[in-house]
Amino acid sequence: MPTQPLLQVEDLKTYYPIKGGVLKRTKSHVKAVNEVSLEIYEGETLGVVGESGCGKSTLGRTILGLESKSGGSIQFKGNDIGSLTERQLKKYKKDMQMIFQDPFASLNPRQKIGKALEEVFVIHTTMSKKERKQRVLELLSEVGLNKEHYDRYPHEFSGGQRQRIGIARAMALNPSLVVCDEAVSALDVSVQAQIIKLLKELQAKHQLTYVFISHDLGVVRHISDRVLVMYLGTTVELGTTEQIFKNPQHPYTKALLSSIPRPIPGRKRERIKLEGDLPSASNYPTGCPFHTRCPVATEACREAKPEWREVEEGHYVACHLV
Repeated sequence: MPTQPLLQVEDLKTYYPIKGGVLKRTKSHVKAVNEVSLEIYEGETLGVVGESGCGKSTLGRTILGLESKSGGSIQFKGNDIGSLTERQLKKYKKDMQMIFQDPFASLNPRQKIGKALEEVFVIHTTMSKKERKQRVLELLSEVGLNKEHYDRYPHEFSGGQRQRIGIARAMALNPSLVVCDEAVSALDVSVQAQIIKLLKELQAKHQLTYVFISHDLGVVRHISDRVLVMYLGTTVELGTTEQIFKNPQHPYTKALLSSIPRPIPGRKRERIKLEGDLPSASNYPTGCPFHTRCPVATEACREAKPEWREVEEGHYVACHLV
């Protein structure tokens, strides 16, 4: 793994104001992403897991600039992209792309697929019309589609084919970093396997770096090199895939992993059931954010926020009890 990270995030915050009263003044904030720090290296896949509402998707969107950050810094290839002008940022946006969860919602239903894919070249390149079409046909072939698909509309494709179109659009400008936001969650299991295989082939061919956001721990284990566990907008554990799945340290990570079904008949996994609901991100708990649901929480967990520390090489956790 290279020593210089491709992407470095420090104390990233994404807050949404809650306004009220006659003057619509800001009363409080929803802390969707709260003081997240991480490093992503070239050619690796970082899996991001956690319950719905934990801030996974907001983290990915903030990294790409689709959501405005409220604090912290984002460095891409050694440059602080948070301090760049819109014009300066344009060349970096070509190098960072996203594959969305719902490919149909991200496509114009009245626009043929060929023209939709050509738009990116109209904006970012000086290609001729003939060159643009040729490049789109090459992209369609690379993701497993045919040249006949060029003149079809989004409703004429299956879910798996639409996601291939989404992948082709993300690959159009040869990016370095691709954020996959629940890219296979809406697909059948057999189609999921095909899309994951395609993503891995493209990664090997183009030296891509993935941020793979998913709630499916089985998929994350298969595709990821490292795994980041999020809870209530903050990070609770980070390590290699083997460290997280074979030696989880945080109680929340253990509870998540205990929910994975055992495929072997007769062998059961002891399920760790978390009591209560996920706290509101607008009314952030004191101390450790997980203490309200943690089965082993102590008084120290309720009073002080745990430090983010390394428990073994490359394995980090935020827990007083580890």
